[in-house]
Amino acid sequence: MRGVGRALCAGGDVKDVALKIKDPNKHEELAFQIDTEYEMIHFISTMKKPYIAVMDGITMGAGAGLLSAFAPFRIATENTQFAMPETAIGLFCDVGASFFLSRLDGHIGPFMGMTSRILKAEDALFAGVATHFVPSANLEALEYELATIDCIDHNKVHEIIEKFAVKKGHKPSVYTLHGQVRKTIDRCFQYEHAEEILDALNKDGSRFAHEAIDTIRKRSPTGVKVTLEHIRKGAHLSLKECLQMEHVLWQTVPFAHDFVEGVTSHIIHKQMPKWNPGKLEDLDLDEDIRVRFFHANVARRLNFMNTQDCYRLPYEKYALPSEKEIFEVRSKRNLSTVRDTVAWFEEDRKDKYGVREKVEDVLNRYEM
Repeated sequence: MRGVGRALCAGGDVKDVALKIKDPNKHEELAFQIDTEYEMIHFISTMKKPYIAVMDGITMGAGAGLLSAFAPFRIATENTQFAMPETAIGLFCDVGASFFLSRLDGHIGPFMGMTSRILKAEDALFAGVATHFVPSANLEALEYELATIDCIDHNKVHEIIEKFAVKKGHKPSVYTLHGQVRKTIDRCFQYEHAEEILDALNKDGSRFAHEAIDTIRKRSPTGVKVTLEHIRKGAHLSLKECLQMEHVLWQTVPFAHDFVEGVTSHIIHKQMPKWNPGKLEDLDLDEDIRVRFFHANVARRLNFMNTQDCYRLPYEKYALPSEKEIFEVRSKRNLSTVRDTVAWFEEDRKDKYGVREKVEDVLNRYEM
């Protein structure tokens, strides 16, 4: 799956969705559209044929969730811009974000969901939303070689992509989610309540923390709280359960005030939306978020195309090791030093680019 021009996909047609929200005669058409989108996410995530998402450019919203996040192979390039910007238009991070954001290392998921942070280039690989980093100049040759293989096998596809990917020792153009920044994210975004996160960021006092506060304060309070809540819930749910939960939210959240206001002001008129309620502090997590949106009685349920389900996607061995994997292997193999741990993972991942950088950063952060 590859886009044409500057983007893979910049997201769904939210102006069209907002118009359908305002027109009761269009609600059935919108419901069918959302049903199809979520059922397609499940189909893509469980299909047997290797699926490759080439995120060469803007990959946001539906481009991130529907087309990319559930692919076994997710290729980032120097042009990649990956984000879930829904809270900026009064919505929640949808299209499966409760599943894939909740499974990123540490608290990167809540950070991305609440701030709409754009992951550029190599940052997408280190964060885990991409499995490979391939220079855009190599994409045509990569596509040609993939088209020539006779046996459609995931391991073979992985080997071919790595042939065109950057090699060990590559110097990243963008590498921001490490060291002190990651420590700040994990320390401040660990909380259940959005207000607690803002308090922690304020106490941190760094430039990074204040930029995060300013961004979150501009987002829809409803969208921010729904996003944080569904990421927290999603961490303990299966893929099907996450998609069903978001499907319920799609039957409730867009019909509140903020979505139509966000699209009209932010997208159409290029103005700051007037959110209602206007502050995070004006929303009670239980009554205004959980009861109203998550526990609502809704008319529709998803009908998936097959019975498969999972708690983790089966092809993460092609990506950089997660923090959880690093610590599990280190304990199981009795690897006492950073050097030994790096060596083990570089052998396991066949000298994949980014392994050394990630393993060193993870162990240094937790041991300092």
